[in-house]
Amino acid sequence: MTDQHDTADSDLDAYLARIGWDGPRRPDLETLRSVHLAHLRAIPFENLDAFQRIAPSLDPADLTAKLVHGRRGGYCFEQNLLFARALRSLGFEVATLGARVTVGTDIVESRPRTHMLLHVLVPGDPRPYIADVGFGSVTGLAGPVPLLAGPESEDAGRRHRLVHLPHAGPLELWGLQAGTESGWATQYAFSLDPFEHADAEVSNWYVATHPRSPFTHRPYAQRTTPDGHLALDARRLVETHADGTVTERDLADAAEIRRVLDDRFGITAPDGLDLLPATP
Repeated sequence: MTDQHDTADSDLDAYLARIGWDGPRRPDLETLRSVHLAHLRAIPFENLDAFQRIAPSLDPADLTAKLVHGRRGGYCFEQNLLFARALRSLGFEVATLGARVTVGTDIVESRPRTHMLLHVLVPGDPRPYIADVGFGSVTGLAGPVPLLAGPESEDAGRRHRLVHLPHAGPLELWGLQAGTESGWATQYAFSLDPFEHADAEVSNWYVATHPRSPFTHRPYAQRTTPDGHLALDARRLVETHADGTVTERDLADAAEIRRVLDDRFGITAPDGLDLLPATP
């Protein structure tokens, strides 16, 4: 019979090998920052299960099999649940939170809570931190930010801050904003009400199977690299370079999409999956 602690240690060893991180296993801020960035650069964001209208499993063993051992990535629920489990094994206290993605709308309440992020406590540090390796965007967090309104944080060239947003509810509403050339843009809004595993299961099913979910209509993939950022949206491949320049091209067909996922994103797409976007 396998001891659960042995399994957890083995999973942590495999996870840290997957992200290429071999620093001291201490629950301090430097570890949180470096593991956060290493995860972001190693495990790609992708929606290939949802593109097949399949809700990916959020079971810890399945997440490890897919994202650690399976040459696959995942989206926010998968990424942040895997990250949270590793952080807990390293000695951090972690809670999962739900967020409403506000990109493309000025009305926060018009969006459901379809994103997950993490609330992390570092031993000996009075400040809680927000961490998120699953936003899947060139403007996503590259490192944790303290849960304080106003101060700007910078990691790997990305600027972020947290602000309070007006709303009618009894809990404070926080907004994560990214610094862009045109100013600060709110990415998502969240409160500190815990977003439990059961909540994630419902949101995961909705995002992966609902006909109005954009993830069910075309393949997405994102990968942050030391030299910039790669993004695939349907056929369009966008590369943002370290100097800020952007190159774009359309991929010719499903075979080229599969090759690019393999060569550039490190993703082995499921056999038999037609990677062409669905026809409207």
